[in-house]
Amino acid sequence: MNTPHLAPLSKPLSDSLKKYLIPIFERKATCVIAIDVSEFTSYADTLVVVEARSNRQVRSIAEHVMKEMRRQKITVIGSEGVKKGEWALLDYGDAILHIFETKTKSLYDLEGFWADAPRIDLSEFDHTHGDQEDDDDGF
Repeated sequence: MNTPHLAPLSKPLSDSLKKYLIPIFERKATCVIAIDVSEFTSYADTLVVVEARSNRQVRSIAEHVMKEMRRQKITVIGSEGVKKGEWALLDYGDAILHIFETKTKSLYDLEGFWADAPRIDLSEFDHTHGDQEDDDDGF
């Protein structure tokens, strides 16, 4: 009999990760999951997997994150796919952000790939962010 795999215990949200999450939640992502990969890899501490409803929203979220990080003088190490909008990858060294359109997110299933890594508790974002008024790029 197969037993479902239970996700590892969640870890608390660090202040250093919030700077990436705030602009994501401001653009009303459908789903956001943060995975602590620090014990599994040397190239990042956290993977943030974001689901957006459309290619336009993928672009909006990615561009908003990059704009906010530039404002804070934080430089992206690498970015891919922002213009196309199916899957945008933003590498900030300590955190790698994957912003997916819904179908593309299902196809790659990064949460399943990193199933053994602990999730980071994002419950404080349930009602504290993302309630700002929409602007031209907001959703």
